[in-house]
Amino acid sequence: MSLADTNTASGAPARGRPRSEAVERAIMEGAMKLLEDGVSLAELSIERIARTAGVGKATIYRRWSGKEALFVDVLRAAEPPDPVLPGTSMRDDLIVLLESQRRRGLASRSSAILYNVHVQMKSCPKIWAAYDSTVIAPRRRLAAEILRRGQENGELRADIDVELANDLFIGPVLVRSVMRPDGDLPEDLAQRVVDTLLQGLRPVGPPGPQHPAP
Repeated sequence: MSLADTNTASGAPARGRPRSEAVERAIMEGAMKLLEDGVSLAELSIERIARTAGVGKATIYRRWSGKEALFVDVLRAAEPPDPVLPGTSMRDDLIVLLESQRRRGLASRSSAILYNVHVQMKSCPKIWAAYDSTVIAPRRRLAAEILRRGQENGELRADIDVELANDLFIGPVLVRSVMRPDGDLPEDLAQRVVDTLLQGLRPVGPPGPQHPAP
């Protein structure tokens, strides 16, 4: 769901005209071209994006409230799609979720522009806040839901702090993707992280589904 769709769903007034995928794609490609040409987020404006995309400013404002909302959609469009969880067990869902994060790390690593944009966002509080609320927070909520279901199903100890466990599972992939851009992101990383942590977080006694680490 784009930020514009989120605003509409949350009760914000819908913008005037029906959305055109071709026009939206041209606008987002225009924004990305400027970023690829070295224009910083701070220097980028709706006027420049409109000129590059060959549209009027009003066309952009009908679809996005400003450049913060537009940048979030640009970044989302450049990322792999959100994963479809199998729902077979907490372990399986966590592996799929972490594998999605690993692939995002590889995508950012293979695109210097995406990496630079993520770095720049930290100095643009409004853009970072928009990205956090529409991209990062929903992912954290999804991971927390998986862990709570695991507690309900007996796959995770009931006394575990879900928010802390969330950080424990996601942390290794984020560290290697963001803080260690040269860190290894092997294909089996998600499974290894999940199985290693579950060895210490599973209930003691009659266990839930067991999946021995390879």
